[in-house]
Amino acid sequence: MAMKKTDLEKNKALKLMQATHKSGPERFGKGSAAPALDRREQRKLDQAQGLVPFACKLNAELVEKLKSRAADHPGGLNGLVAELLEAGLAR
Repeated sequence: MAMKKTDLEKNKALKLMQATHKSGPERFGKGSAAPALDRREQRKLDQAQGLVPFACKLNAELVEKLKSRAADHPGGLNGLVAELLEAGLAR
């Protein structure tokens, strides 16, 4: 039994849709950005700048406030927290 022209076109469209879903769209500028450093390289760069990882647990509301302020801060979250800690410790 031969396929109708419309069925052939539907199959072509289905194959095309499946191919685009497999490769996936470029998300969040992944294709345009420079390749990300792996953790070891990033750790070496941080150490060269004198940066030390420092983890602590904070209230969720405080974290949300920090994130909202960090969005406008030129140094991001790390820069904002460093600035706030320096100001607080200077008192």
